[in-house]
Amino acid sequence: MNFTQMKGLVETYAVAAVGGELFYLFHFPIPWILGPMTFMILYKAITHRKMLVSARLYNVGLATLGIYFGLSFTKETFVAVYPYIIPFLITTILLLTVSVVNSIFVTRFIKIDPMTSVFGSIPGGLSEMVAASHSLKANSAMVTIFQTVRLLTVVFMVPFIVTHWFIGSAGNAYELIKNISSVPVYAYLWFGFAFLAGWLLRNKLPAAYVIGPLAVTALLGVVEVGLPSIPPWFLILAQITVGMRMGNNINLRDLKIGGKYCGVYFVLTILLLAISFGFGYIFAIFSDLDLPTAILSLSPGGLVEMVLTATAIGADPAVVSSLQLIRLLFIILVVPSFLKWMFTRKEKAAA
Repeated sequence: MNFTQMKGLVETYAVAAVGGELFYLFHFPIPWILGPMTFMILYKAITHRKMLVSARLYNVGLATLGIYFGLSFTKETFVAVYPYIIPFLITTILLLTVSVVNSIFVTRFIKIDPMTSVFGSIPGGLSEMVAASHSLKANSAMVTIFQTVRLLTVVFMVPFIVTHWFIGSAGNAYELIKNISSVPVYAYLWFGFAFLAGWLLRNKLPAAYVIGPLAVTALLGVVEVGLPSIPPWFLILAQITVGMRMGNNINLRDLKIGGKYCGVYFVLTILLLAISFGFGYIFAIFSDLDLPTAILSLSPGGLVEMVLTATAIGADPAVVSSLQLIRLLFIILVVPSFLKWMFTRKEKAAA
């Protein structure tokens, strides 16, 4: 990395850190993710500068968060989650059905084709949905815009609603690390296997740099390997790195291109969130899960944001991690293929 690149990276971290610190001072939820994300979007819009973000550092940040989530797993976690897998998958399928039906319904009133509408509103990974829509010759540019609207809506609204609903504030971000362990320093070497898992799975699994380290760390914890806690400053740095990369990938200009249709997909996302909250409430009534854990487990949001929110409000981050991971894998591995089959079949029937 040359001096110019180093200077650009320092500028990016400075902007992101200021955003995180301000969000933290104002007690916003998950401040070290949302703060950098917000300030990156605004800074680029105001200065029109191209910000430098390291993909390698971003992957390290994701892996660090994956390890942190994995540290909350115990044998009891798997025992607790096992009975809910089938009901959870059924609920996820219902939410996806609602999303598909609503997104097709609105195309009666706007000039967007059904295929683009479905891929633009389905609660899955942005890059995966864009790639799938491109392969089916949908309008991938509009899918990107609508998925960005959905992502921003979920990432900002769910933590704010859930956090203020249950505890009234975001809490102290430095309190995310609890029970600092006194294991030997060399125990940190175990995390090398977690990072390696993320790297090996990078081309085989969605969100591999979170899933791989999470799975390895959880497994090490279950077999009772003595693992150290992540230092608070390092966890915060990881969140800043992830948040600023997310913000760097979003442009206000892109959102403007969608124009009036962005409002339509914003409403669809709000509707889906309301339904997911309702399912979460029902899930909590008929299970042993507490209400915050049930709602965050079913929210159609990002795994990282939902688990960090769970940690901040005292919900069970291990259960939220498990169920959100199941949802993520199901949507990304199954939904694109199903939608491709559905629309291809429809085209053949119309021919």
